[in-house]
Amino acid sequence: MIASRHNPAVRRVRALTHKRARDQTGLYLAEGIRLVAQALAVGAPVQEVIVAPELLRSDFARTLVERSQTAGMPILIVTPDVFLSFSVRERAQGLAAIVRQRWAGLAEMRPQRDARWVALWEPQDPGNLGAILRTSDAVGASGVILLGASTDPHDPTAVRASMGAIFSQRLVRASFAEFTRWASEQGCAVVGAAGGAAMDYRTYHYTAPFALLMGSEQHGLTAEQQAACDALVRIPMVGGSDSLNLAVATSVILYEAFNQLGAPVGRQHEFARA
Repeated sequence: MIASRHNPAVRRVRALTHKRARDQTGLYLAEGIRLVAQALAVGAPVQEVIVAPELLRSDFARTLVERSQTAGMPILIVTPDVFLSFSVRERAQGLAAIVRQRWAGLAEMRPQRDARWVALWEPQDPGNLGAILRTSDAVGASGVILLGASTDPHDPTAVRASMGAIFSQRLVRASFAEFTRWASEQGCAVVGAAGGAAMDYRTYHYTAPFALLMGSEQHGLTAEQQAACDALVRIPMVGGSDSLNLAVATSVILYEAFNQLGAPVGRQHEFARA
């Protein structure tokens, strides 16, 4: 059991709370019983499980650790003090995992007939990005395309907000020009969201494959980006606020598309169980 915060293995884990180390190593930290369980369940590329036995209060968590040990997965055992040195939760649960990042290339993506994607222009809030990943997974979307200078989807806040969707959703990085060229070549309609759009998001007839394009939290989509869309929709508002939170607005539109189109082929059984 490692008891020093200055142990090289511990410093390596703690470094993953910072973007620079995540970029250099291609790894990220997933903390909490639910996240570790989901990572193991879906076969995410877990590199190491970290456990503070004295903090574990769950028989399920202990079983996860035992199964990981039996499977030959590397286990880092630390004291509560060491675990708290890299924990970002208000109440540490004593279980975390180091996971390898998985990025997909835009050129590799061949949207199926009923596919839907989310494309985000320079989202800056990791909590918003994590929540969007969660909704994208919930409606059966293929993944999230990050355009421009985006926040890191592997930031601890984004990972936690994704509630495990980070392990199943495909992540793509691209420029806006690359995205529009890809969408045109693949016959993927681009539906943009803009406050000044003439069409209500509920009256638009969604057809797949399509990509929902959302602008940044501060500035939305530029005029040039709006012009590149096949359609623009707006979410009507009657209160004093002039905009919705990015994650909320994305969820509203995605669920309207889901209401019209249903679940993608191969995902219907999952929604039937829900």
